[in-house]
Amino acid sequence: MSEDEPIGVMTTDECWDMLRANEFGRLAFHLAGEVHLTPINYAVDHDTLLFRTAEGSKLLGVEMNPDVAFEIDEFDEHHARSVVLRGVARHLGEDEEHRAENVPLRPWVPTLKYDVVEIRPTEISGRQFELSRPWLHIIPGR
Repeated sequence: MSEDEPIGVMTTDECWDMLRANEFGRLAFHLAGEVHLTPINYAVDHDTLLFRTAEGSKLLGVEMNPDVAFEIDEFDEHHARSVVLRGVARHLGEDEEHRAENVPLRPWVPTLKYDVVEIRPTEISGRQFELSRPWLHIIPGR
């Protein structure tokens, strides 16, 4: 990446590294004919994502239509990165919920969330951006 090439494509390994280094993202899911977008905290478990939830719209949505998308991003004054993952969500059974105990899946809100959902990726992509002050790229001769 450079000023001449301000957008770069992240490798799959870079995407997974960014997912492992973070714990907060956004889940997009279908429910009742609408697309919903909600923040979640998550953890990476091998090649899947896990999150905890309680009975409600997220759980109902992924059980009715398991096709989901997930996004994380990070930025500072000069750079930005984002990863988008598309996949299939599955409510884990009681015999599999122990997987959530083996990863750093910590709730941010002290509410009871007994249900664990796995997202198995079907596609993952990432982009990184070299940021500039908005007006610099429109000044002639730059």
